[in-house]
Amino acid sequence: MNARKVRFTLHISAHEYQQYYSGSVRNVVVSANDGRIIQFPANILRPFISHDGIHGEFVIEFDDSNKFVSIKKR
Repeated sequence: MNARKVRFTLHISAHEYQQYYSGSVRNVVVSANDGRIIQFPANILRPFISHDGIHGEFVIEFDDSNKFVSIKKR
């Protein structure tokens, strides 16, 4: 199994994340630093929520089947 890592920057306000948290929006779609567009379940961002929302640079890791492995804030 080879893991693939994708780096991206994310800025989601607390108000905007409410839509993800409530379930009305299930997936986050972002443009990675290398230009790829990736989509992943919003719930994997919960550990990174602050009063201001979610902000920072992240690295998400997928397996060969494009299944989520891990996410880390850089």
